[in-house]
Amino acid sequence: MSSDLLALVSILALGIGAQWLAWRIKIPAILLLLAAGVIAGPVTGLVDPDALFGDMLFAGVSLAVAVILFEGGLTLRMSELERTGGAAVVWRLCSVGALTTWALAAAGAYWIVGLPTELAVLLGAVLVVTGPTVIGPLLRQLQVIDRVGSVLKWEGILIDPIGAILAVLVFEVIIAAAPADATSLALFGLLRSALAGIAVGAAGAGLLIFLLRNYYVPDYLQSPVSLTAVGATLVASNALQHESGILAVTVMGLALGAQRWVPVRHILEFKENLRVLFISTLFITLAARLELAELQAVAASGSVYLASLVLIVRPICVVVSTLGSKLTWTERAVLMAMAPRGIVAAAVVSVFAIELVAHDVPGAASLVPLTFFIIAGTIVIYALLTPPLARRLGVTKAPAQGVLFFGASRWARAAAAALLAEGVNVLVVDDVYRNIRRARMEELPTRYGSPMSEVFKESLDLDGIGKLAAVTSNDQANSLAALNYGETFGRSEVYQLAFEGEAAPGLDRAVPMHLRGRLLFGDDMSYGTLSDRMAAGGRVKVTRLSESFGMDEHRRIYGETAVALFLIREDGSVLVFATDRAPEPKAGDRIVCLVDAEHADVTQQ
Repeated sequence: MSSDLLALVSILALGIGAQWLAWRIKIPAILLLLAAGVIAGPVTGLVDPDALFGDMLFAGVSLAVAVILFEGGLTLRMSELERTGGAAVVWRLCSVGALTTWALAAAGAYWIVGLPTELAVLLGAVLVVTGPTVIGPLLRQLQVIDRVGSVLKWEGILIDPIGAILAVLVFEVIIAAAPADATSLALFGLLRSALAGIAVGAAGAGLLIFLLRNYYVPDYLQSPVSLTAVGATLVASNALQHESGILAVTVMGLALGAQRWVPVRHILEFKENLRVLFISTLFITLAARLELAELQAVAASGSVYLASLVLIVRPICVVVSTLGSKLTWTERAVLMAMAPRGIVAAAVVSVFAIELVAHDVPGAASLVPLTFFIIAGTIVIYALLTPPLARRLGVTKAPAQGVLFFGASRWARAAAAALLAEGVNVLVVDDVYRNIRRARMEELPTRYGSPMSEVFKESLDLDGIGKLAAVTSNDQANSLAALNYGETFGRSEVYQLAFEGEAAPGLDRAVPMHLRGRLLFGDDMSYGTLSDRMAAGGRVKVTRLSESFGMDEHRRIYGETAVALFLIREDGSVLVFATDRAPEPKAGDRIVCLVDAEHADVTQQ
């Protein structure tokens, strides 16, 4: 077997394996990716990125980072900031906050680590960035309230190109031949980078929108064409101004995500898959270039420097950026406790270090191990300390175990009321107003509107909601709702009723899983069946199971025809009885069932 092929497959296997293991044990994947990269590189020698990729290594890194930032821009919605009131805070974090972080981080690098002045300023600029590759996974684990979460998400995406451009300007000043050259670079470089990035990014988005809107690109080529457009935008902007391309691709993503002329969901899904693949391979590859001796050499001073970044630099940055804002001090405390560094810092410093070493700049060789030490340290600290801090401060969301009901029929309202009475979050949505009016009369949380509307979807408060039950009389509407909310809750947590009519069993099999949700309750439990049973006097009942009262006793009292709907575990988690996988009830669980009229008044003995 070719050693190069073995190395490539090892990078891929280690990266995806680390992602999967992190998902299973619920820790940030980047921790495992860094560890796997160190093991694959300096520990075992299985992967030698420089020998494997040669001069193409950092060109590939640049393209991968561009795709990651483009995908991040696509996910941003201005309505999110407007709803939570965090726009001003994000702007300050990315302006005065970035400058504050730069100055303090540079001072720490000079006084604590002992770097030369020019390298200390360069490292300070690199460490301005936080990054969506780290912030996103941590926010999914943390589940903070929307106002804090949206600020951190926006900051993580927008700060990356800002920090990278600052680092590029400092780098150009360092290698400038004369002070006069350095002064002109410092004065005009930032303006040129901003103009080039914004202009090229907007032009790239406009061209892609034009092509898609006029159907010049077939559906099967839209994702590859968008990927090519990202690469072309990166190269074009960099040709105008060195390293302005990452700003350009971020602007391109923001513009595409904000427009409403062409759908971009399929492009976003493609880029999300690429993002996972790129993050996995990038961290493995870059970490494999490290030397253990280099990490040990910077460990002592790096630990003190890391502490200063976490305990001094970030809190001061947040205080300066949130003066006069409506954020509470508990919310600001969470912002102070969340500034991990990610792949952009690693990629930028890795590229610069090679050129600085080639220019014989003293201390340049220590930049890469020191940056990776800071990346690993900030991830560990924020991943371990921020979740308990946020929970203690009361700025986390309720566990996402609740159910969003699309459809407010009589039996659906009864099921929602039963869950609500047991302490489960529910939200009932319907585009038929008379159904919503009845639900409101029964004091259920409701929203009137269509779940297929993106504007309506963005306006929903889904705190504590983690599942969709599409239970209207319209099978097609149920399937569309399941498709629309698959990205919100995950495909495993979107459900719909079995199809109606004589052809329903065949239709269930004919409609593929990716075009519908998981089927609820039973193959024959359609809207008509459940409504008929409710109209005949059926009732939704909740029964607590115990060692002496299990499912056999439940069936004896309520009959074999009782329809199991939901199961509430002792820890508050909610499981759905789906046709493809029904949960196993056990002692301490509460089972929510629809029972026939003859058993409606029976009580548990």
